[in-house]
Amino acid sequence: MRAAFTIFLALALRCGAGLAAGKPNIVFILTDDMGYGDLGCNGGSLVPTPNIDALAREGIRFTQYTSASPICSPSRVGCTTGQFPARWRITSYLQTRDGNRACGQADFLDVKAPSVARRLKSAGYATGHFGKWHMGGGRDVSDAPPITAYGFDEYASTWESPDPHPDITATDWIWSPQDTVKRWDRTAFFVDKALDFLRRHRGTPCYVNIWPDDTHTPWVPADDVPKGESPENFRGVLAEYDRQIGRLLEGLHELGLATNTLIVFTSDNGPLPSFKGARAGGLRGTKLSLYEGGIRMPCVVRWPGHAAGGRVDRQTVWSAVDLFPSFCAVAGVPLPRGVAFDGEDVSAAWRGEAVRRTKPLYWEYGRNDKAFKYPKGRDRSPSVAVREGDWKALVNADGSEAQLYDLAADPNEERDLSAAQPALTRRLVEQALSWRSGF
Repeated sequence: MRAAFTIFLALALRCGAGLAAGKPNIVFILTDDMGYGDLGCNGGSLVPTPNIDALAREGIRFTQYTSASPICSPSRVGCTTGQFPARWRITSYLQTRDGNRACGQADFLDVKAPSVARRLKSAGYATGHFGKWHMGGGRDVSDAPPITAYGFDEYASTWESPDPHPDITATDWIWSPQDTVKRWDRTAFFVDKALDFLRRHRGTPCYVNIWPDDTHTPWVPADDVPKGESPENFRGVLAEYDRQIGRLLEGLHELGLATNTLIVFTSDNGPLPSFKGARAGGLRGTKLSLYEGGIRMPCVVRWPGHAAGGRVDRQTVWSAVDLFPSFCAVAGVPLPRGVAFDGEDVSAAWRGEAVRRTKPLYWEYGRNDKAFKYPKGRDRSPSVAVREGDWKALVNADGSEAQLYDLAADPNEERDLSAAQPALTRRLVEQALSWRSGF
């Protein structure tokens, strides 16, 4: 009897391992401050991006994907939780305690928040985070929860985290010449960490965040290059970043993982500086703005065997908050009960099918003029926005400066239709302000 039970247990374990191995690996690449127009496949011309363009040719390029915020920390909260970041009182970049209080926000993401990594880990995924965190920790915030508290088995992160990796944080700042891994080698460092994690967990489905701090300033493409935010420095940084994405793709192929790995490539928010809008692809706005240049992101999804490559999806409107439910769907993992997700499952779009959004999208940025930074001139937006279908309304929290745009006809937001569409403007503005008042 004992021998029979041993055989049964071995077969059950083998069967379970086979089921787990049948789930796709998920690699989520979140670039830092990359604009819609930075990529060649999106019409960018500042520097060639052949490896990312190749990823787009092998997958689906989405033109109407948006971040959850026009700035780092809340954008990452949206990706992690599947919820609008205002739910967790994170509305600007996380900084010192005094700075966070001035913004009216928390010091770190509450561990009670839903976490896609935690959910996938509970279903047998090995989970790794390699790159920028910026959801708590750093500066004088010393009590932020560890990254493992959010469901990650392993991690290697930057200065803006609860436990930065010593090779990239020799001093108490974002980057230092004393770092073992220099500024221009950091993306390679994170790619190496991710590939090593995937190598060691072959046979187990993996969820991996690769969140480099390129293409965020400071742009330091090499040791002998004068420091500064010049187009020349940006070109060097973007060229190296593209090369490292090529190394990642080659590494997945060498590991035999390319055909069973879903890759989502995007950015956390718009560019700054934008070089007179070139990096935003002509869209109005930059980082720190709720106009499209601040929230509409480059986005490529490659899922071999599930969608034909070389497609461009110009119809599907989706957002960072949709990643949690969509990742769970492709992994065959049910969503946690009792959670009010703001995101929707859009994984059918990743298979090349038509998807129509059923929920509106909301954004907010800029609760006061003291603690929040803004772009200048026409790129500064009102502080609240809502998108419903092709219509987008913006308004300040006090009800002033209401604007309305038809993004299908006017993606660059050049023609304010609020005067021509007063009833629609009023309805969407009231809807946006009602949402905003809940936080």
